[in-house]
Amino acid sequence: MNGWEHALIGDWHQALWAAVKALTLFVTAAGAFRVTQRRAIAEFTPFDWVTAVAVGAIVGRTATASDTAWLTGAVALVTLMSAHALIARMRFVPSLRRLVDPPLRVLIRDGEIDERNLRRSGLTRTDLDAALRQHGHDSPRDVHLALFEERGAVSVLPAKSD
Repeated sequence: MNGWEHALIGDWHQALWAAVKALTLFVTAAGAFRVTQRRAIAEFTPFDWVTAVAVGAIVGRTATASDTAWLTGAVALVTLMSAHALIARMRFVPSLRRLVDPPLRVLIRDGEIDERNLRRSGLTRTDLDAALRQHGHDSPRDVHLALFEERGAVSVLPAKSD
């Protein structure tokens, strides 16, 4: 096989082992995720995102690296998933919860926007206006309370109509 054929095709034995390692790592990761808490992607915390990306990196790297065995990748996966489970459990300890979950922030109270909390939440006025429209409100005046939830969603409670 000449240079370009080897660059495109490579060694089929190595490709076969990569497929076997990818499959076994997928099963390992699926099993690890099965025993941990389930969360919807929309409700991921930063720790959840880091874990998901790291799991993908471990599976991808281990499957394609000829110098990395399945056991090495599996140990890395289990260690990562254990750390994630520990951090998820920290949420139940009040003094540690703030380290894991961002605090709830009031964005609007009785029609008045709290600009400081809006900035602290990483939202612009345009973001807030879009969230209000999604909840069926034309302006902050229509809102009794708008909250930036721990999971990053905006909850809106309408003003009471007289």
